[in-house]
Amino acid sequence: MTSSEQIFNTLVLPYLNHAVRTYESGYASVTDIDAAMRFGCGYPKGPLTVVDEIGAAQVRDLLAARFAETGDHLHQPADLLEKLAADGRTFAEEAAAAGESAAPTFKHDINRVGVVGTGTMASGIVQVFAQAGYDVVYVGRSQDKLDGVIGYITKNLDRAIAKGKGTEDDKANLLGRLTGSTEREALGDVDIVVEAIAEDLEIKLELFRDLDKITKPGAILATTTSSLPITQLGEATSRPQDVIGMHFFNPAPVMKLVEIITTSATSADVDETVRALTANVGKVGVSAGDRAGFIVNLLLFPYLNDAVTLSESGVELTTIDAAIKETAGLPMGPFELLDVVGNDVSLAIQKELFTEFGEPGFAPAKTLVAKVEAGDLGRKTGAGFHDYAK
Repeated sequence: MTSSEQIFNTLVLPYLNHAVRTYESGYASVTDIDAAMRFGCGYPKGPLTVVDEIGAAQVRDLLAARFAETGDHLHQPADLLEKLAADGRTFAEEAAAAGESAAPTFKHDINRVGVVGTGTMASGIVQVFAQAGYDVVYVGRSQDKLDGVIGYITKNLDRAIAKGKGTEDDKANLLGRLTGSTEREALGDVDIVVEAIAEDLEIKLELFRDLDKITKPGAILATTTSSLPITQLGEATSRPQDVIGMHFFNPAPVMKLVEIITTSATSADVDETVRALTANVGKVGVSAGDRAGFIVNLLLFPYLNDAVTLSESGVELTTIDAAIKETAGLPMGPFELLDVVGNDVSLAIQKELFTEFGEPGFAPAKTLVAKVEAGDLGRKTGAGFHDYAK
C-alpha cells in the first residue's frame, strides 16, 4: 500500500522543484511565486516557503532519490537547491536580499475603465472596478447579454447585503457607475480596456485591432487570457507598449489574485500603472513574463497531471486526495480540484504546457484524456474523477 509520505514525495516534491526552477530562471520573484499559489489556489503556504520549512538539503535529497528511481528530468534537483543547501540559505533570505520594491504608483491617470465581454469573468471584473469607485463602460454583443451583467452583479450585491456587507445605497451607487453598450466605439474615452472574451486567438486579435483604432492614444489595452500569447495581441496593434496581461481568477469579485503579464514591448510605466491599479481594486498582483502557464497554471497543472498518472499505477483516488490534504495541508485533493476546474480545461492547459516546454513529464495523462473524451468533465457534468450525480 502506498503511504501518505510516498504520495507526498511523488506529487509535491516535483511541484516544489518546479517552483525553485521558476525562481532560478528569473521568471518570477520568491514573493510573487508564493503569493500566486496562496491567492490563486488557496494554498496555506507558497511552495518556496514549504522548501524553507522542510530544508533545501532535505528537499534536494528526496528529489535525488526520486530522480534515481524515475530518470525524469523534472525530478532532478534544481541547481539552486544544491547552492542553498551548501550555503545554509533560505528562500526567505533570498527574498530579503532582493529587497521589497516600493509600492507601485500610477504613471497614467485611470478614471474610466472599459471591459469587453459579458460572461462570468467579464461580469466579475466589471463589479471589481465599479466597487473600487471607477466608472465602467462594458461592451457586449446584445442587450440581453448586457442585462446579464447587471443581473450577475445585482445578485452578488443582494447576497452581500443579506450578509450585512453592504447597503441598498452602496448597490445603487455601484450600479450607477456602469454603462453598457453593444458598440465598441463606446470605449473611445476610457483609460484602460480589459478584455474578457472567448479564449480564441483569432477573435482576440480582431478585437485588439479594433481597440487600436477606437481607443484614445495612451489607453492601456489589457487581456485576461490565461493561455494565449500576449505578445501577438500587442503586435496586432500600433501600440504594443500599451498592451499587457491582467489575468483575473474566477470568480473575480472573490479571488484575490491577478497575474500581471508583461511582454518584451510593454512599457515600464504601463506595467507599474497596472500594478498600482490592481492594488487599488483590492487585489494581489504578481508579475511574470509572457509564456504559457504564467505562474499558477505552470506550477499547478503538472502536479494535477502527476496525480492522474499516479492513479494509473493503481493508487485509489480517494487515498491520494486524503494524503495530500493530510500531508501538504491543501484545501482540496488533486482529483477534487480537477473536477472543480473541469477536466477539459485541465487537459487544454496541460497540452499547452507540453507544447511550450517539451518536457516528456508534461505529456497529458492518458486517463485525463479519456475522461474528456467520455464527457466526464467534473462537477459541471455531474461526473469526473468523482461522481456528483447523487
